[in-house]
Amino acid sequence: MTSRESEPSTIDGPAGAPSPEEPVTRSDTLGVQSKTRTGNEMAVTDLDRTQGASSEVVRDINRRIVLNLIRTRQPISRADLARVSGLQRSTISLIVEGLIEEHWVLEGPTGRLPRGRRPTFLRLNDDRVIIGIDIRPTQITVALANVNGKFSSQEVIPTPADPKTAMDALIQRVQPLIRSCRGKKIEGIGISLPGRPHAGHLVFAPNLKWRDFDLRKPIANATGLEVELENAANACVLAAVWFDRAELGRDLVVITVSEGIGAGILTGGHLVRGRNGMAGEFGHVPLDPAGPLCGCGGRGCWEVFASNRAALRYYHESSSYAEGLSFIDLLSLAEQGDACAAAALEKMAHYLGRGMRMIVAGLAPERIIIIGDLTRSWHRFGPVIEADLQAQVLPGGRAPRLIPAHEDGMARLRGTVALVLQKHFGGTRDLPV
Repeated sequence: MTSRESEPSTIDGPAGAPSPEEPVTRSDTLGVQSKTRTGNEMAVTDLDRTQGASSEVVRDINRRIVLNLIRTRQPISRADLARVSGLQRSTISLIVEGLIEEHWVLEGPTGRLPRGRRPTFLRLNDDRVIIGIDIRPTQITVALANVNGKFSSQEVIPTPADPKTAMDALIQRVQPLIRSCRGKKIEGIGISLPGRPHAGHLVFAPNLKWRDFDLRKPIANATGLEVELENAANACVLAAVWFDRAELGRDLVVITVSEGIGAGILTGGHLVRGRNGMAGEFGHVPLDPAGPLCGCGGRGCWEVFASNRAALRYYHESSSYAEGLSFIDLLSLAEQGDACAAAALEKMAHYLGRGMRMIVAGLAPERIIIIGDLTRSWHRFGPVIEADLQAQVLPGGRAPRLIPAHEDGMARLRGTVALVLQKHFGGTRDLPV
């Protein structure tokens, strides 16, 4: 049913409608706030770039704007959509009715107004779902989530050493998951990887040790679904910006610390991938050419000094090493008063700070988000890293804000959801970097 509210609802949006010349704040394809100018009929990201665009392109741009506004402000009424976007109410009505027919959007409860027709609020349809796969060197997680990033199932399996065996195991888990989604629309499969994919192939994964293997085709052929691949750190950037939009800014770096170290870079609101998707491999920048051998074949890389494995090595060098000790175990030992464990973690923290200096000097991010098990003991790591960064700030520069992400291992999976949804809502692949 079409509802054209004559007055704004009380739950969202600014108080007054913008004039055609006013810039309107909207959420762009990543959820980062950006400025858009509106004309009499349409709101687009850059009018200069779309002057020659066909009406079909303009409709697609407006549709994505409306879909993103519903995603980021739901529940929201049609009147609020018109006011916030700058689009005419007739245009909003047409777009919304199309999204309802496509089962992207549902009409929800009605709101309250002092007078006039009660507005009907809109929200995304939770029956559109995504299969997310997080591949790590030791385990693989297969999960199902809706468009709002809410997970309804997860299964964890050990990571096989052979990539073909791993693909067979994944297909065996994904196919029953697909069959369980009767009545739902599966948008696709997103895969987070501890390495760099390019054109469907995993081309660089030193900690996984899979060599130039086509990951996309076997899963796509077996399931009939579109498959998207992304580096784990980049997936964490997508998760942070897509789902955790508050106060993130447009220039940030996400650093993942686990068996290795990864970095995802957001500059000017755009995810930086670089040539062949290789941007962000700071973990393989040598700090000491004579240092320990790294999985990439080099020596003295940042991650051999600052990863979870490095901390375990430090502990082994200074104490009797218990076989099978994990990084979580090391954190627990430090909390229990083990001086060798505490010293190993402090050494790891100093190397993390040392490596972050090159990121700060080279990229000058507003924020650095840290993801990994180390955030459980941020009271140990945070002060050491911050002190190292503050001591090396260049004249005229400022140290970024460090943010530990207490995400319980879910950031990569949430990133796979955003990765798949980009094709509908618009994403970094559609934008210049």
